[in-house]
Order: sequence, then structure tokens, then C-alpha cells
Amino acid sequence: MKKLLFSALLLSGLPFASNAQVPDGSIAPDFTVTAYQSWLSDQGMNSNGTYNLYDYLDAGYPVILDVSATWCGPCWNYHLTGALDDLYIEHGPAGHLGVSATSTDDAMVIWIEGDGTTADATMLDGAGTIGNWIEPNATLGQVPFPMANPATAQANTINNGYNIGFFPTVYRICPNRTTKEVGSISAANLYTQCNQCPPPASAPADVAMMSFDGETEICPGDYTPVVKIQNNGTANLTGATVTITQGGNTVSTGTYTGSLATYGLATITCSTISGFNGGALVATVTTAGDANAANGTANKTVTVNNNPAVATSNSITINLTTDRYASETTWDLKNAAGTVIASGGPWANLAANGTTVRTPVTANNLVPNQCYKFTIYDSYGDGICCAYGAGAYSVTDAAGNVLLSGGTFTTTAGGLIRSGNVANLDELHIKEFNVYPNPATDVLNVAFETSEAAIITLLDLQGRVVATQNANGQLGTQVVEFAVNELAKGSYIVNISSNGFTQTQNVVVR
Repeated sequence: MKKLLFSALLLSGLPFASNAQVPDGSIAPDFTVTAYQSWLSDQGMNSNGTYNLYDYLDAGYPVILDVSATWCGPCWNYHLTGALDDLYIEHGPAGHLGVSATSTDDAMVIWIEGDGTTADATMLDGAGTIGNWIEPNATLGQVPFPMANPATAQANTINNGYNIGFFPTVYRICPNRTTKEVGSISAANLYTQCNQCPPPASAPADVAMMSFDGETEICPGDYTPVVKIQNNGTANLTGATVTITQGGNTVSTGTYTGSLATYGLATITCSTISGFNGGALVATVTTAGDANAANGTANKTVTVNNNPAVATSNSITINLTTDRYASETTWDLKNAAGTVIASGGPWANLAANGTTVRTPVTANNLVPNQCYKFTIYDSYGDGICCAYGAGAYSVTDAAGNVLLSGGTFTTTAGGLIRSGNVANLDELHIKEFNVYPNPATDVLNVAFETSEAAIITLLDLQGRVVATQNANGQLGTQVVEFAVNELAKGSYIVNISSNGFTQTQNVVVR
């Protein structure tokens, strides 16, 4: 049945988000919609009202957002339960039309028609709808909460922003802008979800740890923790300290400086943990006068894969054959920092069972001897083989070696790849390769001995060149300097290339 709904979405011309929905804890995009409620005008009242999401969040209301479609059977069935009506009547904003005089005044409901091709008349039992969504009926009575039917462009913007992959999608959005998909649940359970939101900002200083980012599986070597923090205080956050501990011992630190507005987010790249062997990590963020230390921690367990697939080159190619339901398939390739450097899909479905060979995608100029992660996703959870066509994927290096392959899986598949093994120091004719100080603050020194010309490059973790210097072959130790005082704090890679070979070392800039 779900595959039929996906097809209906595509036929309606809507954008399709394969990896539905936005992850819990994501920041909700703002929107403003106008409610279409003709039953109000039937009573001689204003027929339209404008509703802005962030206005309600700023006023301290958790918002239940239902993105549905008037032709969607499960949407209509949920509509008939009256869950949204009951929540709005009993807990909606005091003074709003349809809200009980005894309302607890601590929740808001917004319903949005996600199919931008729907005409207003369709909301009133027009052609193509299941029932009467607006006018009073024997089951529901008058629908009290805002129901909006935005035009195509705005509907598509909302669908993309909230990664709507099927109807109905029901989110709880907290005053701090964070989202959680809660599903089609009862009014009582919706209210329970609203009560689980953190309280709105009230104290001047309150910094929260929003997420411990990055991959949970890595290649052997160094590990650089990355976290995301949020200012939950009423005053701008000007400074914060992040501490990463393992077994009670500090293994990494990071800092934030700037001026972060209330509910603003900041990503902090912490110092690199050398020779990380994996395990449970705890990230804690603090600021001066912090009023709520309880929301300042996040946990993450990272495992080390000692046997990643190893490419013989610094380029890899993704080969993919999709089955009939290509709209369910996407893939991405991420570097060690968790940044997507290549991706593909979704595609249009076929009319019948079968396969489509997709154009291969090659990722070039991978950082030598670094870890990458390939992941293929199927939003329906049945892989790409074999009931609807013998779909398959493979990842190969420049020599044609198959690094990863498959097709039979559920929601995700893939694995880790270490890029091009580099030559050893003797082959490079480079000796005494040393990078100091590490961490560096103002100047980074790269010392080495080589009898041949070399290129010394400083790169960020996305593989982008930050600075380059050339060196002529000569006897004895050479030292080149890079000014790093104006670089963003975080991890970088020093790359020396000579005679067709490459050697790298990691460095941290503070």
C-alpha cells in the first residue's frame, strides 16, 4: 500500500524526499500559511487567518503540524478520529476561535494540504477528495483548528523543508524549533508529546547540547568530535566550552566564541583524538552562569572498523541499477567529517517491474589514506532487489576492484572505504616528516628531508586546498611555514607530494 502512496505522490507532481522524515531534533523551517475555513464565513466571521510557525513557538506554544492530502485515505481516517480537534479545543491558545474557555493554553495545531495542486473547492468535498474536510459534519462537527491549502510553490517548499515522504506526516515542534515525528496518535498522546518539550528560554544564560554529530563507525586512526549546540538563553551567547570525556577522562575540547541569538545553533569542531580506539564518549557544553546544566550533555558510541574496504586509488565510482521503485532509492558518500561529497537519487518509478542502469558517478581527488562512507538508502525498507527488479549497487576503485556491492537489504546498506594507500617514506624519499606545533595557533611548521621537488598542501577535511607551497630538492632538513591564525578552528590535513607519491599528516588549528 505504501508503494501506491509513493506513486500517487509522484503522479501529483510533488517533490519526493526519499529519506523521510527530517531526523528528530532537526530545526523546523519557518512558514506562514493562510487558513481556509469557509464555515467561519458561514457564521458571518472572518473566513481567513494567517498563521506563522515561529510566532507561536516564540510565544511558548509547542505546535502539532499535520501535513496531509485530501485524497489520502490514511489522512482522512486520522482526520475522523478528531485527535487534532480535541487537542486544539482543550489545549489551544486561549481566545482562539473554537478553543474552550477552560483551555490549558499550551499547544497549537496547524494542518496543511501537502498537495499543492489541490483546489480550494476540493477541501469542500470537491472532485478528487475523500470527504468534506472543512464544513461541519455529523462525525466531527465544526473543524476548529487552522487548515491551510497553500499554492503549489509554497506547498513544495514546506514538503522539501520537512522532508515529507508520505501523507499524513505529523510532527511535534517545540518552542526551541526542534522537530519530532510523532505519527497519527491520539489527542492525549499528542499532548504528552507537547509536555516533553524543553521549557521556553527564560534565563539569560542557558546553552544546550543539541547533538553529537559524525559517524558512529570509523576507520582506524584519529577521530575529530563534532557537536552542535543551541543557545536556550534570552541573552546572546558569546562564549561556551565543550569537553569530550571517555571513562571520565577528558580526551578532547572545543570552544565557541561569537554572538549566538536565542535558539541559534552553532557547530563546534573539537580537538582531534589521536589513535582513537572507539568507545563511549560524553560531550558536555557549559557557559558562564548556565541556568540549566541538565540539557548540556550528549552521548555517542563510536566503533572502529579495522577492516574497511581499501581502494588502490584516490578516486572511486558508484555504479547503480535501480528496481521499479527508484523513487525510494538514494545514496551518498561522506568524508571523515560527515560531509556529503557525492550523492544520487531519487528517480522516477517505472510503470512495471524492471530495472534502470543509472549513470555511474565518480568521486575524484579523495584525500589520500582517509576514510569515506558509502550508504545506499531505501525509504520503503525492502532494498532494490528482487521482487520488483534485480537492482544492485557496487563501488569500485580506478583499477576496477569491487570495494562494496549488494542489492538485497532493508533500509540501508554500504560501508567504509579507505582511499588510496600511499607509498611509505622510503619510496617517497622523504624523511623526518614532522608537523609542529600540533595543535597550532598562529604558525604551522612542516619539516622534512627530500632530495626531490615536493608540493606541500594544507587541506581541510572536505579536501579543499587552503594553502600550497613548493619546495626544491636539497640536502638536509627543510621547513615551510603556513600562517593559520585566520583559519577556522578545527582539523586539517598536511599533504606532501613528490615524484607521484603522497604522504599526509593530520593537524589541529586552535
